[in-house]
Amino acid sequence: MKTLVKTSLLTLMLGALSISSVNAQGNGPLRAAIDGEHRSDLDRTRDVYRNPYETLTFFGVEQDDTVIEAWPGGGWYTQILAPYLQDHGTLIGATYDRSPEPLAGWMSGSNATFQRLLDSNPDVYDDVVIAEQLTQAQSRIAAPGSVDVILDFRNAHNWIGMGAESVIMAWHEALKPGGTVGIVDHRWDADEAAIPGNGYIHEQQLIDLMTEHGFTFAGSSEINANPNDPKNHPDGVWMLPPNLRGLSAEQRPAFLAIGESDRMTMKFIKN
Repeated sequence: MKTLVKTSLLTLMLGALSISSVNAQGNGPLRAAIDGEHRSDLDRTRDVYRNPYETLTFFGVEQDDTVIEAWPGGGWYTQILAPYLQDHGTLIGATYDRSPEPLAGWMSGSNATFQRLLDSNPDVYDDVVIAEQLTQAQSRIAAPGSVDVILDFRNAHNWIGMGAESVIMAWHEALKPGGTVGIVDHRWDADEAAIPGNGYIHEQQLIDLMTEHGFTFAGSSEINANPNDPKNHPDGVWMLPPNLRGLSAEQRPAFLAIGESDRMTMKFIKN
């Protein structure tokens, strides 16, 4: 009897150690995707500002989820999401409308850059599904009720002025009940009047828009905050890295020292 008790206690202790080990390691597949050799050294230097592990963990992205990445741009997050979801989940890259009418230069350039990324490494990106996400009219970006998570990185300041209702309702249709929207964007101080065109937006503006269209605000995180960002850049947030737009060689060190923008990280749940 004593032997049985000792054996049971040992089994419980080993089990507890095993669980603790897993907890200490965290999400191994996500870590592996972030550390993958397919990511360039230049992209890795931005991890300190974009905090991909903490951000995707906060949004609750699981390896078997169906995920929409809204307007993935150059694919910085695609490089992490694609291998992470490759074996058990699905990644949908929702690019700008490819209709015959000409796109604005930055939109068409974004689509082309994203396609080049996908073509560059079929072993990593061949399973990425391409859809179109309109801003001027509601579009179906996935089968209704089929998506677990929608991720939007530094796009809200664009679509808020280009058709926010169309965008949010398309997300609402695509998501499963209880599905998540995770948004990261440049944060304007709550007590300051907004300055159109500078790339920053108010948190409350985003909360109001989402809650008006069938979502519950589920919380925010300071993961991507940067208190060193003074937000008084005459040509907007794009003067900060990684763009450093319009800066002379003499000006760049001061902006590099600030780092990337102060960002809100917000989670919403479909009602």
